[in-house]
Amino acid sequence: MRLIKIFKTRKLFLLNIFLTLYVAINLIGGERGLYSYFEKKNTESLMIKKEKKLSVKKDLLEQKNILLSDDIDLDYLDIVYREKLKFGKEDEILIKLK
Repeated sequence: MRLIKIFKTRKLFLLNIFLTLYVAINLIGGERGLYSYFEKKNTESLMIKKEKKLSVKKDLLEQKNILLSDDIDLDYLDIVYREKLKFGKEDEILIKLK
């Protein structure tokens, strides 16, 4: 009985407490809270690093493509078929280092 009387007399105070708790909990752990913010920030930094690596790889592939396009670079072509096909001349000795 006494508990019901306290609820009736302090409705506004209890409402403020519950609203404050609700906002505080959602501020820290909600979908848009601090935890989610730091998680998304970490994901963003990982994606930026991955983008930089892929950009370097793309530039390298474009450079190789240019070397093998219209004006064929014979030195690069020689390097490619020696590496890929393990091909050499008769008087050469091939040593695999890897």
